[in-house]
Amino acid sequence: MHYDAARLSKLIATRRPGYSLPAPFYLSDAVFHADLELIFGRHWIFIGVEPEAPEPGDYFTVELGPASIIAVRGEDMRMRAFHNVCRHRGSRLLAPGRGDVGNIVCPYHQWTYNLEGNLAHNEHMGEHFDRCAHGLRAVHLESLAGLLFICLADTPPVGFAEMRALMEPYLLPHDLARCKVAHQVDIVEAANWKLTMENNRECYHCRANHPQLTVPLHEFGFGHQPGADNQAKLDAFSELLASEHARWQQAALPCNEIEQLQAVTGFRTIRLPLAGAGESHTLDTKAASRKLLGEFSNARLGGLSFWTQPNSWHHFMSDHIVSFSVVPLDARSTLVRTRWLVHQDAVAGIDYDLERLTAVWQATNMQDKALVERANEGIGSPAYQPGPFSPYTEGLVEKFCTWYLARLATGLGNEVQ
Repeated sequence: MHYDAARLSKLIATRRPGYSLPAPFYLSDAVFHADLELIFGRHWIFIGVEPEAPEPGDYFTVELGPASIIAVRGEDMRMRAFHNVCRHRGSRLLAPGRGDVGNIVCPYHQWTYNLEGNLAHNEHMGEHFDRCAHGLRAVHLESLAGLLFICLADTPPVGFAEMRALMEPYLLPHDLARCKVAHQVDIVEAANWKLTMENNRECYHCRANHPQLTVPLHEFGFGHQPGADNQAKLDAFSELLASEHARWQQAALPCNEIEQLQAVTGFRTIRLPLAGAGESHTLDTKAASRKLLGEFSNARLGGLSFWTQPNSWHHFMSDHIVSFSVVPLDARSTLVRTRWLVHQDAVAGIDYDLERLTAVWQATNMQDKALVERANEGIGSPAYQPGPFSPYTEGLVEKFCTWYLARLATGLGNEVQ
């Protein structure tokens, strides 16, 4: 254990509800180690999408602190996850990244595991050696309509089955399983992972900082303060929201908000109308791919947003999906991985243009990187004091912080008052 549980419990108790977290939560190495153990080591963590491993033997690795995980597709087409550790003398089996294998072979002494994690071949261990007792250590893995989650704990937390039951009707029409990854970008932000997540959970900053994102997105869909200055725009958005929800419901497309961010397996979803043509996250608001997802024939389906605690958000549209995962690297650096998915039959240069597909979020990601890095620098100043959240635009930030502290406290055997 790299943290003092009693000291961390006292720090949790100092947090004032409705305010940003005290500085050690963003800067302290001890808190970072507690985050790895009590948050990322005990909850459902989003790691990727099934189309990243479309064929038997396709795999990718995930690094969560000292843990390295292999996600691999078996001959039976099931996705499985294993610790990336040989059962002989602990060697790392596969290098970080993605690839394809027939079997998983340890480069040290050639112990060989099949795609189901069973030890299939080894030498010089004697006639009484039990191969069945030396398979790879499995990691809990669940697929939610093609979104892959793992849990490193021996016993996963409650709530995944409920999330699946509620979310599958929203996600399955987009048919992620029949998509492919058109593009992926990894960005390392010089900031604590919680700043990355907090930034995602609000759009207070959008108008001033995201000129590309605010082309397709209606700012009012993510919180606002009522008032005479914006009442006409707010009324217009409310009318648009009501009419589009009625249209989608008539087409049997779920759209209403579900908000369970404070649950142990916390999540939220809502389908919102997009501006302009209302089709996609593009600079002209029209579909980026001519090949629509699933069985869709109408591109004007708005944007379905899906957020999970503690480390992901996703945007599902008629023509493509944008999926984000956040992985802490150390107390002051975070990996943000973005995937753009299109229909598996869509052809680059014919059905979609890659630059047009990715332009909005490529720009937005770099703008967010600058914002969270500036926040991290400011919090490192001795002048920093936790500041108040907007009750109109930062409610989801407060819910993230409350969820995080409650899960941290539970891991420490306490309760946040």
